[in-house]
Amino acid sequence: MTNEHKILFLTNRSPRHQQAAIDAAPAGCTVTMLRTPSPAEVIRQIGDAEFLISERAGFLDVDMIAAGAKLRLIQRLGSLSFDIDLAAARRAGIPVCTQPVMGCVRVAEHMMLQMLALLKRLPDAMAVANEAANWDRPARRTDENVFAYNWSRRTGLEGLMDKTVGILGFGEIGVELARRLRGFAPAAVLYHKRSRLPAPVEAELGITYATEQQTLAESDILCNLLPYKPETAQRLNAAALAVLRPGAYVVSCGSGGIIDGLHWQRRSTAVIWREAALDTFDWEPLPSDNPLVVLARDPAQRAADPAHRRGQRRRPSAPTTIAAFAASSPGKNRSMRGLTS
Repeated sequence: MTNEHKILFLTNRSPRHQQAAIDAAPAGCTVTMLRTPSPAEVIRQIGDAEFLISERAGFLDVDMIAAGAKLRLIQRLGSLSFDIDLAAARRAGIPVCTQPVMGCVRVAEHMMLQMLALLKRLPDAMAVANEAANWDRPARRTDENVFAYNWSRRTGLEGLMDKTVGILGFGEIGVELARRLRGFAPAAVLYHKRSRLPAPVEAELGITYATEQQTLAESDILCNLLPYKPETAQRLNAAALAVLRPGAYVVSCGSGGIIDGLHWQRRSTAVIWREAALDTFDWEPLPSDNPLVVLARDPAQRAADPAHRRGQRRRPSAPTTIAAFAASSPGKNRSMRGLTS
């Protein structure tokens, strides 16, 4: 009979998600779950553990590592390891590894899809393609000089470049989202969480800490990733929406209990954001009489007054940029974004 491997799992998961992790453990492993434990509790429990799994449950310091006399491996769920004393682990001869959480990666990818779908007005684009109408323009075979650019005359198409993206709730999904945003060259990625990340982590991810109010007020695209807790229930309500800048987009993959759907519906008929893409809801499965469903099915109820929307920021064309550069004198600041020499 083989001895069972003892695993200590430090986490902030709810009981339901804890049980799912226990059920997924391979045969021959005994898993002890500690939810947001104190350092003293970790020290009491770690002595018999061969393996330690840490999942954003506080800093794993030198005393905890020293108490783990039988530890063979520390595994950090996620792609960051700033909350582990790596030097102490190295001195103890205990390897530390990170493991990106694939579920978080998939949600981050989904959030990118939501943002781009809103900015590019994907439902409209799909409707135009499926309708295949003539739009009062005859169809012609295309070549390098013949093409029908934007034949449906759609307006308001935007992109992520130079936008300010704000992330409320910054756990592992937020980390993966920030990594994917960098390639789109946003003007800034603001984030808000209870505990600010260390400066080297902020630099690695290209993010800037902001208060919750600043994140709401300064974001062109607001990403909600708040988990459900009593203090976050219906956090995105009428008061929060009142802080949003006009024309902002809202994307949500956080807990559905964060959203006050009735207030969203009332607010959206008054002034507000440009569009929203929600993945979770306060009632699930989504009832047909949810006010947001009613709103989505009848766009006429939504406020669409262009006066409530900020103008789209346009980047200058190449000839315009060159002309401006040529007109400047050598003694003046002649900086251009992207200039390499």
